[in-house]
Amino acid sequence: MTDLETRTAGRPGASGPSGALRRAAPALVGYAAVRALGLLALALWSTARDKSAYTLLTARWDSLWYTRVAELGYGYEVRLPNGDVHSNLAFFPLLPWLERLGAAVSPLSYADAGFVVSLLASLAAAWGIFAVADHVYGPRAGVCAALLWAVLPVGIVQSMAYSESLFTALAAWSLYAVLTGRWVTAGTLAALAGLTRPVGLAVTAAVWVAVITAFVRSRSGDAPDGAPGARHVLGMLLAPLGAAGYVLWVGHRTGKGPLGYLDVQAGWRNGFDGGAAFARFVAGKFTSFPGALAGVGLVIGVALLVWLYVVCVRQRQPLPLLVYAGLVTVLALCASSYFGSKPRLLLPAFPLLFPLALGLARLRTTRATVVVCAVAAASAVHGAFWLNGSGPP
Repeated sequence: MTDLETRTAGRPGASGPSGALRRAAPALVGYAAVRALGLLALALWSTARDKSAYTLLTARWDSLWYTRVAELGYGYEVRLPNGDVHSNLAFFPLLPWLERLGAAVSPLSYADAGFVVSLLASLAAAWGIFAVADHVYGPRAGVCAALLWAVLPVGIVQSMAYSESLFTALAAWSLYAVLTGRWVTAGTLAALAGLTRPVGLAVTAAVWVAVITAFVRSRSGDAPDGAPGARHVLGMLLAPLGAAGYVLWVGHRTGKGPLGYLDVQAGWRNGFDGGAAFARFVAGKFTSFPGALAGVGLVIGVALLVWLYVVCVRQRQPLPLLVYAGLVTVLALCASSYFGSKPRLLLPAFPLLFPLALGLARLRTTRATVVVCAVAAASAVHGAFWLNGSGPP
């Protein structure tokens, strides 16, 4: 009997796909309502500014790079006047593959297919977040976790033809498979996550930590399910194949060996510098009065992330969740990439929301509903304002 079966034994309708869907229905309905509100606000705001909301969601910034990969394959690059080279090899292939598949089997364009993939993936991600939180803390906390993910200030990205929703869905279900002892499934989903975004290594690390912990416990005689077996090893071996395969292929394609992908990222001025560039960016905000307000906001935001992670540790979240959320957060904050994109890079770090979900779950239903509705309205307005701005999210 798996952990999931142990938790759900005796619950009416809790077993099987239909039972799992019924259990997650409140989270999915609430999530869909929040995102529908965000899309409505975007449509109204964009119309008032004589812009197309659908274009903002499907045909600007990274969305264009993904659809170009889907349509023409890899090899396209843009050389900027300062010498930087923006190559589409920086974009991992799973989303473009799905866009190409959607366009091949339906009348949808590549951009349309990307939008549909993101919408479906966002629902799968909300379900996965619910499943993980439900498994660890119970269904009420699971519903609250999915709703909190929906009302994040950058939640509108979940509805864009970007890869965040797809990645979060794969990561969440991989972590759920880890928590419930489905090792081959966990490794397979981790491999797919590794084909979606570079941060897929965080999912791989979570799978590896879980397997290594199981081996250590078995040696000490503290393994409740007995010694790990072939499925543990297979899951561990599968997990890194997606990211490793793509990175090695890029190295071969560029002729620069295993580290060729790092050169591609360098062309975008992306890299891991331990947060030095971000620290300089924040410090630079304090050189003027209006900028200082933004600097204070950034400092508070980073402090909030650190505090949430500390609370996750104190609440004894399962180690795979801590490893995953920690790596996603570190990679987002310590990368020298476009600083305006950091909030969306943190979207997959959903375990950080669990302490807030537990607090929300303790409120009376009426009060919790009022809180969620108020934050959802603020998130919808912010998303509409954000996407109608000049820079990419």
